[in-house]
Amino acid sequence: MLRFLLLLLLARLQSCNPRPPNHLPEEESEDVRTEALKRLLEVFGIEDPPRSPHHIKQPPQYMVDLYNTVAGADGITKDPDILEGNTVRSFLDKIHSDQMHFLFILSSVAKNERILTAELHLFRLRTKVPQGPMYMRHHFCQVSVYQVLDKNKLESSEGKKLLAAKLVALQGSGWEVFGITQAVRDWMEEDSSNHGLLVTIRGLGGAPVDPTVVRFASGRDHHESKKPMLVLFTDDGRRGAALPVSSLPDLSPQTPELLAEPLAPAVARVRNARSVDQFLPCQRQLLSVDFEEIGWSGWIISPKSYNAYHCKGSCPFPLGENMRPTNHATVQSIINALKLSQGVSSPCCVPDKLFSINLLYFDDDENVVLKQYDDMVAGSCGCH
Repeated sequence: MLRFLLLLLLARLQSCNPRPPNHLPEEESEDVRTEALKRLLEVFGIEDPPRSPHHIKQPPQYMVDLYNTVAGADGITKDPDILEGNTVRSFLDKIHSDQMHFLFILSSVAKNERILTAELHLFRLRTKVPQGPMYMRHHFCQVSVYQVLDKNKLESSEGKKLLAAKLVALQGSGWEVFGITQAVRDWMEEDSSNHGLLVTIRGLGGAPVDPTVVRFASGRDHHESKKPMLVLFTDDGRRGAALPVSSLPDLSPQTPELLAEPLAPAVARVRNARSVDQFLPCQRQLLSVDFEEIGWSGWIISPKSYNAYHCKGSCPFPLGENMRPTNHATVQSIINALKLSQGVSSPCCVPDKLFSINLLYFDDDENVVLKQYDDMVAGSCGCH
């Protein structure tokens, strides 16, 4: 797979002007491999590959369902407007208390990420409503979520700030969602201010409610699929991320040491095939990216692989509409055909439409992240 990645990098530089293969020592070949994987991580906005979870861990069903809503099985985005921002992060409660006090560690959120929306997801357990005058008259109670300001003053207004409140039916079960965006923004500005969240349940008149009537799953005693969860919708500002050609090794004939010897036969095969394919028209062809072969399957949940496609073929004169040429490419092909200017090559077969893909993966803290990446799949090819 490393050989494939390097060929992919070489193809960016040699798509229109192939050069003869060169060789380099084994230790420098390893440097090229390391650089190739480093560049691939940069495309995905990751500094280092996250560690695989220490044990078999199931991602929150909410994140799996969100991924399936946003993307197909191959990770390709169904509709770019479905997702708010380009990143969704989920965090599980770290206190694991049976009380309604929750703490979420946000250290994995990058400082450059803009917080768009933050939600507290609590799973309400099915309970039996007791008999009594109050429960006969009122069918709802109020659930309030507070930002903890001082853990030692929770009984007073100085120790907490109201973030959200909603009426909840006394009977029923399932997920309840509360907006807590401002609290998360405060924590991102000053992480030492993160003392967690407090949830209270009161009757409609402010009267206390039997704690057995309305119960939420805690982080300690309940199945992972029902644990309290914080969900962040953010945007990291990355748009159209691509490998900068200027930062890749110069593979010109003047630097023969930069091409690994083990790759030379494969590169030669590519070039031999090019001589055959030069008569084929510009078209889209398969290009599989398999995360298991790269060694990333331990932390990537979905997709396990995707088809990036690539563009291959010639752009001969005259360029027809089926070649999807730009006006510039049409003029260039005419100049090249008439030999009106030296050094002008024929247009190149390149992607003219690109689609985004989505990755669902575990980060270093075993939180689950859904991230959307622009310009990752060649949707169609044309002569440019």
